[in-house]
Order: sequence, then C-alpha cells, then structure tokens
Amino acid sequence: MAKILFINPVIREEDDPKHVPYGIALLAALAIQKGHKVQVYDANGWRLGDEALREAIEADEWDVIASGCITTGYGSLKKIVQCAKQYAPRAVVVVGGGVLTSMPFEIMTFLPQVDVGIVGEAFVTLLELLERIDRRERDWSAVKGVIYRAASGELQLTEIRPLIGREALDQLPYPAWELFPLELYWKHSQLLYSEEAFTSKRRLDINASYGCSLICRFCFHLGITGDLNYTNAPGGKRDVEFTYKREIRWHSAEYVVRMVRYMRDRFGVDFVLFLDENLMTMNSYSHWTWLPEVAKAWIDAGLQPSCRREKRPHDTKCRGVHWGGTSHATLVRKDLLKILFDSGCSQLLYGYESFSDRILRNVGKGTTAALNERSLKWTIEAGIRPIPNQIIGFPDEFFDSIRDSVRAWERMGIVVKPFFATPYPGSEWYYTYKDRILEQYNGDLEAFLLDLGDATKITAVISENFNAVELLGLRELMVNRDLKHIDEYERLWRSRHGEPFIPDFRRFPRVQAKDLRVLQTQTPSQPVVEEVTA
Repeated sequence: MAKILFINPVIREEDDPKHVPYGIALLAALAIQKGHKVQVYDANGWRLGDEALREAIEADEWDVIASGCITTGYGSLKKIVQCAKQYAPRAVVVVGGGVLTSMPFEIMTFLPQVDVGIVGEAFVTLLELLERIDRRERDWSAVKGVIYRAASGELQLTEIRPLIGREALDQLPYPAWELFPLELYWKHSQLLYSEEAFTSKRRLDINASYGCSLICRFCFHLGITGDLNYTNAPGGKRDVEFTYKREIRWHSAEYVVRMVRYMRDRFGVDFVLFLDENLMTMNSYSHWTWLPEVAKAWIDAGLQPSCRREKRPHDTKCRGVHWGGTSHATLVRKDLLKILFDSGCSQLLYGYESFSDRILRNVGKGTTAALNERSLKWTIEAGIRPIPNQIIGFPDEFFDSIRDSVRAWERMGIVVKPFFATPYPGSEWYYTYKDRILEQYNGDLEAFLLDLGDATKITAVISENFNAVELLGLRELMVNRDLKHIDEYERLWRSRHGEPFIPDFRRFPRVQAKDLRVLQTQTPSQPVVEEVTA
C-alpha cells in the first residue's frame, strides 16, 4: 500500500497553533481505513522551522507527500512543496484545499513542484489517486477532480468531481486526531469567546456540515457547497468558476454526537468548536429539526455540562462538554437558543459584517441592521455569548455606514474591532476587483497571495471611496467611538472628492469593477449614485 506523508502548513504564524486541521485529519483517517501507511508532520503545531521539515521529508521513502490549506497558508505551502521535491524527488507531490481549488491553473504554475492538484472535495479523489500510485501508475487523466501536468508539460483539468451525498457523509471515519501533537494544541485550548471556552483544557474542533445558503460576495466556499462549476476559458481550455448554486449537506445528529462522545472518551475533550460555515442554514434546510436533534442527543449521551444540568454558574468543577458554533441573524430563533443553551452551547459567532442596511443588501447577507441587533439581544438573554464579527472597507463603505455601526455598538453596549474587507480568491469580489488587486501588487498575483492573512491587516483594498491609510484611521476612530473626528474627516473628504461612488451589486452581480460606473450610468431609470447624507 502507498506510504503517504501529510504535511500541515503553518497558518497564522503570528499566533499560537490553536486548531487541529480537521480536513487533513479526516483525509488521513480515510487513507488509513484503506490500508495505506500514513504519517503526519504538523508544521503548524510544531513550529520547528525548515530543518525539521527537511528531516521529516527525508525520514522515509514516501510514495506521496500531500498538503493543502486555504489561501492564507500559501507561503508555508510553497516552502513545503519545494522541500518535498528537493528531498524526496520520487514522491508524488499532491496539493488540495481551498488554495488550489480557488485558482488551480495559477497555483500549479506558481508551484511547479506539485505533480497533481485536487480540485474541490477530496474524499473520493485522494483515494483514487492513492490506488493508482500504489499500482505505480502515473496517468491521472481518468481521475475526476484533479489538475495535473501532461507529458507535454501542459496543465490538464479533468472532469468535475461530484460531491458525496448526505448519506455518505455519515460513513466517513472520525478524523485521525491522534496523529497530531495534541498536547501542543491543548496548551492553547482557551479561547476568549466565553467563560466556558476560556476555561477549557482540552478543546477539539469538528465540522458537522458543509454549506451555507447565503451569497456573501466577500466569502468563498471553494467546491464543497455545490458552488463549483467548470467553464471554457479563452481558447476552449476548461477552468473553474464559482456560482450561487448550493448543495447543502450535514451529518446526522446521531453521527455528530457519537463523534463527540468518542472525542470525550478517548481524548478527554471538554469543549467542542463547530467549524461549520453556518449552523443555522442546516437547521433551516432540515425544516428546523437538526439543531434540536443534536441538542437532545447531546443531553441523552451524557455530554450535557453539569453546570447546565444543575442550573448553576459554570466553574472549574464542571463536568461535560460545552460547545460553540456559528449562527445567522435571520435564521436564529428564540426558542432554539434556549434548547442550545441547555445542551451546553456557550457561544455563537455572528458574521454581522455591518450595521448599515445598504451594505448588508450589497453584500448579499440576507439580513438587516435591526435583525442583527435583535439576534444579539436574544442570544444574550438565552445565556449564550454572541461573538459579533464585523468588516470595514466594503466597496460601498462611506461615512454614513461607519456611523451606523458605531451608533449600533453604542446602543448594544458592545466592543468590536472590525476586520478589513479582503477579496480572497474564489470570492465574487476577487473576480470583480481582480484588475485593481493586480494594480496594487504591480501585476504580481503571487505577491498578493503571499500577503494574504486573516483580514486583521490590510492587503488589497476594494473600497470605492477609501484608501488603505484612510481605512486604518477610520477603524481606529470607530473603535474609540470618535464620531466627532469621523464627521470632521467627512467634511475634508467631500471638499477633495465631492460625492461618493456607491455601487449597487444587486443590479450588476459578478461584473468587473471597471464596468460598474459605465453600467450604472447607462441605466438612467436607476440612480447612478445613492444620496448619502451627512
């Protein structure tokens, strides 16, 4: 059987390693289930540098060296594949994940050391590749969902790989967490999101569902939600595109709770973080039954924390498994929050993004500022800590939207430090603003990829009205609730620029930024610029 080394790239090098890579752990378990020999070098967990990476690659005669990540890990991934080809030249180098799926031709060009890339979901594709490698075959043309280098050196993208069905999800093994340096991750189990998360000693993360019903234009799904499609590029060459299509899938409540019980019994886990894009989407698609079923099964399995069972404040003597996840302002229900709290839910992350109705409409968030506020109030009343995420620097950001958010924070009594709107590859706004992105990096797309982080720093600016310096300063004024200086700067801004340009993406989805002004000017029945009052 094939001998495979999985390498987990360094993610957020400026931060401690906090999350065991669920995807790689699951693929490792699948490979082991099929009898392949598997080892893992967790570069993110160990943080031991280039020499340790080389030693791991030279430690055995690997048939396959596999890695993958989201785009923010591209710099580490680049180093991994370079080392893999240098120190294990006979191994087949395989890369997957969002970084490859978002732009397969570009990544394969930037990383000539990669032999084959997995585009989209890897559950079936990886096993088919391993079967061929085990038979010493090197023809990937019949494997769906890959991009590879033909004998001529030309890149070939094979047929699209269908997603596995909902029933097949429950046949997946549990991730091979034991292959990772868990003690290192458990040193950083505490998350400053809720009291229960902050007192956690052994946290692991799970993915109970795949998909989100929303079309947020700054977001990317990258082939695991039914959004992936193929199109013919110039010259008839097949390439990827990402659509509004959705194939929403989730594990059964029984599977989820069995897995959590396994995590508790084998590893002593006391907190579980759901990595799902949007738990409430699954609940609505299941006719509002899935999360109540998960909560009931959680309690029936004896996972309910003792503080919730005994209706007392949480303390270090509490026994059981608390959990946290993701929510959405329009899909959350007041009665559901009570059910989730009783089972052990401690925190719910809300991607509020803004408290400006105009921005929320343009983003495609499917909510309003009033509904955002209501969901936060309901969640607090249920005893669950809401985590309000917000973003500044959207294409239509202006002083009115900035003030809307600051005033909402004042009303709700919350503190928020917004992220910066970042056009990640695979998102709609990446394609809309690609020309502008390249301008900011002197035409060097790879420089942009290497600069991408977790949106806590500015990379490529997509705001129609503000530059990077202005966004940095305005965010600082927002955090300090300094409406006086925000008003003063608006007067200065208007004296220099006149009226703002407010694009309307609802009327022109998926257009290039350079065409927005022309298109809006050509439709005189619609206002070219919305009136923005001071």
